[in-house]
Amino acid sequence: MEWHTYELTVTRLPLIENNYLHHQIDFTGGRIRIYWLFQPAFCRYNLLMRLKIVGHLPVIAALLCLSLLVLKAEELKPIPLPAPQTEGGKPLMQAIKQRRTTREVAPGKLPLQTLANLLWAGYGINRPESGHRTVPSAMNSQEMDLYVALPEGLYVYEAKPHQLKPVLDQDLRAKISGQPFATNAPVVLIYVADLPRLTKAQPDQREFYAGIDTGFISQNVYLYCASEGLATVVFALDRAPLAAAMKLRPDQKIILAQAVGYPKN
Repeated sequence: MEWHTYELTVTRLPLIENNYLHHQIDFTGGRIRIYWLFQPAFCRYNLLMRLKIVGHLPVIAALLCLSLLVLKAEELKPIPLPAPQTEGGKPLMQAIKQRRTTREVAPGKLPLQTLANLLWAGYGINRPESGHRTVPSAMNSQEMDLYVALPEGLYVYEAKPHQLKPVLDQDLRAKISGQPFATNAPVVLIYVADLPRLTKAQPDQREFYAGIDTGFISQNVYLYCASEGLATVVFALDRAPLAAAMKLRPDQKIILAQAVGYPKN
């Protein structure tokens, strides 16, 4: 008997079985192991059947990949966030004192409440009657979009409903940067400027204002992380390939990225 093992990150696939080829699903640790069992003794005496089985493998593999994509697209849904906790935390002056960059980030997942607090602190709405944010923006343009790269996919933070809207069912963290803190961090924020929203600014000044506004958001994230004992680091990235992977328009510009997680040590 010869066993060939493949692993897929999907929740369910159909069982395929016939007289010559057995395809078995084994759920282990949230992953799927697919076992292909061949019978060389049988195939050795029936070369035509052996070629027929092998010839079907690319078709079967393609069907499995298609099933994986459909299932993942169906599973990636908006994530409603719990209301931000605006009480507690460290005093402002203490948080400023402890603000720092930490590049050693552990892969442990952040609780949903912590993620909700982080996003609200960075770019949430703190005056619902006017829709104004926790940070200023040039001429109140609110041109920044806060994309959130998680292991399960890419989302964009929607401040008014306070939720994560799905964008892509792909883990883009490794494409953002090859540095370990970007790949390992459970949350990577990508600051994207939607330049046409800066209607009151001269076209040649829009990226300048977007850079300033990104700094406001990033500093709020830094202060929240200092208050909560989280690790964070801002970093540059190769923007063109990432923008293509994110399917951004030409007038949407990636400014910076920021990894967030628990300190490694």
